[in-house]
Amino acid sequence: MRQTPGDPADDGGKPRPRPRPRPAERSARRSGQTPDGHDSRRRTPRPTGPAGQPAEDEEPAPGRRSAPRDPAGQAASSRRPTTPGQATTPGQAAASGQATPTQATPAQAAAPGQAAASGPGAPSGRAAAAEGPGEPPAARRPAPAGPRYGKRLTAGSIVGWTALSAVVPGAAHLRAGHRRTGFILLGVFVAMLLGAVGFTLANLDNVGIALRDSLLLTVAVLAGVGALLWFLLVLSSYITLKPDRLNGTGQIVSGIAVGLLCVIVTAPFAFTANSVLTARDLANTIFPSDPAGTAAPVKHEDPWNGKTRVNFLLIGGDAAGDRVGVRTDSMNVASVDVKTGNTVMFSLPRNLQHVRFPAASPLHRQFPNGFYAEDPNGGLLNAVWQYAEENPAVMGGRHQGPRALKDAIGNTLGLHIDYYALVNMYGFAALVDAIGGLRIRVEQDVKWGGLYGTAGTIKAGYRKLSGEEALWYGRSRVGSDDFSRMARQRCVIGAFAQQATPDVVLANFSKIAGAAKKLASTDIPRDLLEHLADLALKVRSAKITSLQFVPPLIWPGAADWMKIRKETRRALTQSVRPARRALAADVTASPGATGTSPGPSRSAAKPTPKRTPTAVGATKGDSAQSLDQLCS
Repeated sequence: MRQTPGDPADDGGKPRPRPRPRPAERSARRSGQTPDGHDSRRRTPRPTGPAGQPAEDEEPAPGRRSAPRDPAGQAASSRRPTTPGQATTPGQAAASGQATPTQATPAQAAAPGQAAASGPGAPSGRAAAAEGPGEPPAARRPAPAGPRYGKRLTAGSIVGWTALSAVVPGAAHLRAGHRRTGFILLGVFVAMLLGAVGFTLANLDNVGIALRDSLLLTVAVLAGVGALLWFLLVLSSYITLKPDRLNGTGQIVSGIAVGLLCVIVTAPFAFTANSVLTARDLANTIFPSDPAGTAAPVKHEDPWNGKTRVNFLLIGGDAAGDRVGVRTDSMNVASVDVKTGNTVMFSLPRNLQHVRFPAASPLHRQFPNGFYAEDPNGGLLNAVWQYAEENPAVMGGRHQGPRALKDAIGNTLGLHIDYYALVNMYGFAALVDAIGGLRIRVEQDVKWGGLYGTAGTIKAGYRKLSGEEALWYGRSRVGSDDFSRMARQRCVIGAFAQQATPDVVLANFSKIAGAAKKLASTDIPRDLLEHLADLALKVRSAKITSLQFVPPLIWPGAADWMKIRKETRRALTQSVRPARRALAADVTASPGATGTSPGPSRSAAKPTPKRTPTAVGATKGDSAQSLDQLCS
């Protein structure tokens, strides 16, 4: 049998060496022609072996590893010819021991790891390789779902989300998909809210801090900034929701609604800023920063400088257009315990004569024996203020009326008067109207106007008095005397203190501020105002008693100055006693006695025949009474 080159030899199965090409063949290969004249450069695609490896008679491409060979120099794959449509992997061929053909058509070649497939429509390439056993063909798989879109917003929903953002900032941005911006806005709002709550809780025991000048200015500025920021927030929320996707009618309607919403949102900030600025202007107008020019700075940790009681002189002036100067028609001293708020009000009659002055007062040198002691019908207490105003040379300066009156009353009661507050009677009527009137129990008809009460009559019973009626109820002397009038004045002051609650003041703040500017003057320093507000809250919930120096306790024309001081100390002592003991102390054995009854029995309080019928307010003139007892 004839052997062909490349076939294994019979001796030992060793292949015979391939003969070297002749020189003519080598030159033809270089020129691109075969010995028979054909162009060797136009070659048909060379068949590849299994797994894409070159055929046996080809050299492997650079960088590619050739198929492993057996010891005899043959390829690891078998040479068994395959039928069309069949392909085997190198591993399968090696396992079966069959030979693969040296040439194969492209349709018969299969990549490594591909399973044999037959029949039309079979998957090929990567699709076939990706399909595992038991999986449905790619053509039968459901197509992946596309992106889901939210329901398009209507004009009403856009306005609703925008309104919600005014209350919960960031809500509209979250609805529009701007999650980062929405969460940032919401976080900033929560931080601001927690800061405000924390500040409020930290100052629950210091409500007066709300009247501090620096805080009022800060709140006004923050309110203005807040109005601008909330306006921008509403506008930004509206734009984020893309109202341009609406039709023309929807854009117009939503735009008008959001415009009104901007006005509604900014209105509370504007109201707050205006109210705070009004309060600041009122406080700075009435309460001077340094009234006397030598006031010591107020210590916030101890605003009362270690005092247990603070004494305020409350003056009602009757200055009018047809009168010259100011006559102090009503004079009351409020002595307040700074810890409990228990208050004792001392009333001095306007016709108290020949009051004395302390040694440090300039009027002591002018009137060593008392104010106009040489004049038996003069020297009334309500003329001290005006005398000091008209004689600046004696007082050592101008506008010393408050100082002179504080010296006179303080020396009379044996107290140091710390501050004063003057209220114009006609301005007080405007103040009563500002809070909506006063509810007062009128014991008997009170006529007012002229000498005979021709202007009107305030009927007895529970009445709600207007400003004019409340003024005349406290000032009328028709059918009564100065002492009865003093008792009614204390009732008016007590009713105003109890009914001018914080909610009433806030609801009528603008009216109150306008009236207060015209009626009040004081020497209370501006920095003390916040502490005074805290003290006023204590007074509202504390015990208030009243003592008036009228007959038969005191005769204004011949006052017993030592007795006045003794009764003052006694009333102050009663005010700090427990409630039961104070009630027992109010019951006296007789109206003229200075001591108290030994027990709480009211049978010991029977009046004696020596009661003065003209002194309506002197039924218990020698002991302090609560305003509820005095004014029923």
